[in-house]
Amino acid sequence: MQDTGPLPQFAAIVVAAGKGLRAGQELPKQFAIWKGKPVLRHSVETLISAGADPLVIAIPPNGERAARHALAGLTGFTLVVGGETRQLSVARALEEVGEADRILIHDAARPHLPVEVIDRLLSALENTEGAIPVLPVVDSLSIDTEGMMAGSAQREQLRRVQTPQAFRYRHILEAHRAWDGETDAGDDAQVLRAAGGDVAHVQGDERLAKLTFAEDFMKVAPAIRTGMGFDVHRLAEGEELWLGGIRIEHDKGLAGHSDADVALHAIVDALLGAVAKGDIGSHFPPSDPQWKGASSDRFLIHAGKLVGDSGYRVGNIDLTIICEAPKIGPYREAMRERIANLLDIDIGAISVKATTTERLGFAGRGEGIAAQAIVSVIRE
Repeated sequence: MQDTGPLPQFAAIVVAAGKGLRAGQELPKQFAIWKGKPVLRHSVETLISAGADPLVIAIPPNGERAARHALAGLTGFTLVVGGETRQLSVARALEEVGEADRILIHDAARPHLPVEVIDRLLSALENTEGAIPVLPVVDSLSIDTEGMMAGSAQREQLRRVQTPQAFRYRHILEAHRAWDGETDAGDDAQVLRAAGGDVAHVQGDERLAKLTFAEDFMKVAPAIRTGMGFDVHRLAEGEELWLGGIRIEHDKGLAGHSDADVALHAIVDALLGAVAKGDIGSHFPPSDPQWKGASSDRFLIHAGKLVGDSGYRVGNIDLTIICEAPKIGPYREAMRERIANLLDIDIGAISVKATTTERLGFAGRGEGIAAQAIVSVIRE
């Protein structure tokens, strides 16, 4: 939250009593997850941090459990069951506020609530009974009659209205009590205007966009993601040595639950990391006897499939094998070809390198082999 200096004391209402089904979620949209948190929680956290007291949240009938789950760990708010319309929900919440001078009324469907807007709204109440955040209309406007253009409107005189809307509490409370209840006012500013109150415009913010449709909840995955993998296995007599999917003649082999191919294991972990699918141990736990002696080819094919299922394809793989022996050079191209075949990608996307530790550490003493891999995956 940006520091705007101390804010005047204020109360707040968050309207979260709608069905919110147009967004295509299983839950009403105010309880659906958006950017890692329930929609409702975003603005409530901001208002609590800004000092809203009291804070009343209007929820749908039978919505208390979902609301408390969405707000778990937060304090300083009161829940009230809303009405059939937004106006009725606000009216009920206003009656629960009790004592206040300034009050903000906000729609939960606008989760990103810049504190700068709160500051502008509260400041405007020094000279008026109400204030609303607005944005200019930038597109031309057409009046529609049965699908045909019947005229145009002057966009220079029009503004897009957002929430929160700010009011002197006594004025908005009396305005709602005086409303005839037979027509839909649209928003609280219109209720105040109908009661003779003045409403000022303050600068709104594009970040206050309202979540309405399923597309608003769609997660746009990054075009390119990267992952890193690292693995180590001990060299032991009587074991076969598998590296990069290739069996290599050597006096020792790598010991492990599977075939212990550190090179493929590092690539598998890198691929899983790139698409946030855990690690090799979570998919092929060494405690599971079915993976005893299993070929790491199967692990790599599985990781490649998960990359595809996540909407990505492998961009490139950079593998480094760390050991004193055996020499990797003679097997480098065979490894590249094998990895390319297992993942069904072009061999040109695969780099296999080797290095030593200058006889330092376990690898330098010939006690084991390590491998690290970095991969990139590209959104399809």
